Amino acid sequence: MKRSAKHIKVLMISKACVRGSYQKKLEELGTFDDVQLTVIVPPYWAERGGRIHLERAHTQGYELLTEKMALNGHFHLSFYPNLGAHVRRLQPHIMHIDEEPYNLATFQAMRMAQSVGARALFFTWQNLLRHYPFPFSWMEGYNYRHAAHAIAGNVEGVGVLRSKGYQGPVSVIPQFGVDPETYRPAQVLDQNESPHFRIGYVGRLVEEKGVDLLLRAVVGLREDWLLSVLGGGPFKSQLRRQARELGIGDRVRFEASLPSAEMPSHYKGLDVLVLPSRTRRHWKEQFGRVLIEAMSCGIPVIGSNSGEIPQVIGDAGLIFPEEDWGALQAHVKHLMDHEQARRSWAEKGRQRVMEEYTQRHIAAATRSVYLAIMRRDD
Repeated sequence: MKRSAKHIKVLMISKACVRGSYQKKLEELGTFDDVQLTVIVPPYWAERGGRIHLERAHTQGYELLTEKMALNGHFHLSFYPNLGAHVRRLQPHIMHIDEEPYNLATFQAMRMAQSVGARALFFTWQNLLRHYPFPFSWMEGYNYRHAAHAIAGNVEGVGVLRSKGYQGPVSVIPQFGVDPETYRPAQVLDQNESPHFRIGYVGRLVEEKGVDLLLRAVVGLREDWLLSVLGGGPFKSQLRRQARELGIGDRVRFEASLPSAEMPSHYKGLDVLVLPSRTRRHWKEQFGRVLIEAMSCGIPVIGSNSGEIPQVIGDAGLIFPEEDWGALQAHVKHLMDHEQARRSWAEKGRQRVMEEYTQRHIAAATRSVYLAIMRRDD
């Protein structure tokens, strides 16, 4: 069916967009005159024993609908029982399925798209080659055969898709960027004039995130430093014990996760952010969103070479080999001792975000995918 590229009707399903900060990308998509966007989200997403309730933070320029999700919290099995009614009413040109290709929600939406002659795309973070049992493998194969496009959140994800048999077009676009007006460098008057060098980690407290390496790395630093470990997880008690055994318990602060609105202020209270992830057989870093958030705030970053971290940081931060806490320590010490180096990395990080990782940039790249799909359909 031939369709005009004017006013492309896009129906997106995205459980991730219950988070208000992520909706900024949707607003940016809504600013394009040739995109008419409707987004369906659940009223909440159940995660790690709690619920992330829908935040209506950025809702201009597109339609945000809530729809009950069956098996909410089950990553592979959740789906929208009433999705078909929305698809038949809206008659979209494109179904943007913000889900992994092996999930039931993706299969459901792909079938719905087929029923009204819409083209569909899916999103994947998967950067390790993993094979799933039936029926997930069967659904994944169906989605590969019928998708008009795929978006991979990282470079290695493209290789995984090809290895698993997907033959269609692929674009590498992170799922979300940052709002540079929200995540912006502190003004001089806002800066916390702490006498300590402030080192930070933000994320889950699990073994693969490598926070234990960071604890070992800071032991040999001079005395005027503080380490903030922000987040929760099963590794927390072990990390507390390690800090005490290393004799640094009084200089390591374990803090609970903060609401997204409070994160810019937290980053601005740091002198460096460290992401010391380590690759494991079933996991490696898929992106490292905290990196671009800190970089946008003008905070220098140090990351391991796990997964996508080197591609995210590029030439705008420091990289060390996985597990090499000595190399990590040397990078931190260099930043402690050289204020000009900190300023230089801060500027490079902010510039990289402005060029690659703003919500506007991510939205524009996504719109380009829509246009490419429509051109192929003409």
